[in-house]
Amino acid sequence: MKQYETVFILTPVLSDVQMKEAVEKFKNLLIQEGAEILNEENWGLRKLAYPIEKKSTGFYQLIEFKAEPTVIAKLELNYRRDERVIRFLTFSMDKYAAEYAAKRRNMKSAKKEQVNEN
Repeated sequence: MKQYETVFILTPVLSDVQMKEAVEKFKNLLIQEGAEILNEENWGLRKLAYPIEKKSTGFYQLIEFKAEPTVIAKLELNYRRDERVIRFLTFSMDKYAAEYAAKRRNMKSAKKEQVNEN
């Protein structure tokens, strides 16, 4: 299994419940296909670099996972079919990117523990 990272942007007109529902849909698809989800980050509502479909903001979501290469085609097909997704990018992580992502996850968990202790 290879390690992948996917970032997708959801349309800003969604409510929080609708946004979480869309994210769960893609996570469940990955799990059904046998992927192992390593990390998930909600980056929230952010300004886009340029307008897409006359929208200047979008909900950004990152999912890091391990899966077989055949899963990517199914995932991206579902992105294209879902009208809530306005952009997406999935890429394979080499060993250096995977190491960096693991360090980033460890730093975030250490910061959370530090905040919880105070």
